[in-house]
Amino acid sequence: MADSNGSNGSRPEGAGTGFFSSVDDVLAQLADAGYLASTAVATTVFLADRLGKPLLVEGPAGVGKTELAKAVARVGAARLVRLQCYEGIDESRALYEWNHAKQLLRISAGRDEAWDDTRSDIFSDEFLLTRPLLTAIRGDEPTVLLIDETDKADVEVEGLLLEVLSDFQVTVPELGTIAATRRPFTVLTSNATRELSEALRRRCLFLHLDFPEAELEQRIVRLKVPGLDAVLADSLVRVVGALREMDLRKAPSVAETIDWARTLLALGADTLDETVVRDSLGVILKHRDDIEKATRKLTLV
Repeated sequence: MADSNGSNGSRPEGAGTGFFSSVDDVLAQLADAGYLASTAVATTVFLADRLGKPLLVEGPAGVGKTELAKAVARVGAARLVRLQCYEGIDESRALYEWNHAKQLLRISAGRDEAWDDTRSDIFSDEFLLTRPLLTAIRGDEPTVLLIDETDKADVEVEGLLLEVLSDFQVTVPELGTIAATRRPFTVLTSNATRELSEALRRRCLFLHLDFPEAELEQRIVRLKVPGLDAVLADSLVRVVGALREMDLRKAPSVAETIDWARTLLALGADTLDETVVRDSLGVILKHRDDIEKATRKLTLV
């Protein structure tokens, strides 16, 4: 019997994680996990799950890229393994490194042994320190691998990712190739601060997350801040939308919209008047010149 997406329900052997049965199932389960997704987002997540392909999620900061991976982990009751990328990250922080101190102690303790015996011992599992990529590859439980802010890492680090994203395996010269027995659901995020390589993009399904439509953002705010009045939520989202259309250094994110809603609730505000906006703009705008510009230009609606 075909599911709602025209699939016969079968999955290529060794491919996806099987977290979701259909696009509608993605929408429902993510909502239950506290993440409201559009149909386009849910479709891409379903395909990444069904095909076992890494998912590259690109878009401005604060639109829910990282939260999407966390929500998938909650849905699948999966372990979340996170590699936080940054300038200067290298193989020893992303893949693995050897416990050199422990190796030296073992060498010292085995001075009377043949070197071949000692060598085979110190380059064994006992002395291997696994980092996020290898940890996710070796796991035999449901796993979501989050490679966060990939664009912040150096270009060379992308080379480390290619083997993982192609075959879900890691080669350790002293041990050989370690292949995943249970493929993780893999999410890479990028704020597009630099262009990622075509080789990396080819290995992934692509999803661009932008600021949500007003109706969806209202639903997100009402879900995350259930005590907020519907009329106030509508006004708040419209003001945030107006701010995003201004030429600001940093447009307010969805996370900051939610923070503002919680702020209004804490202040006991029942309307979004000029005084409330002026006094609380620092919750959603984080630069002085942005606040000054918004104060001058913003027209409450």
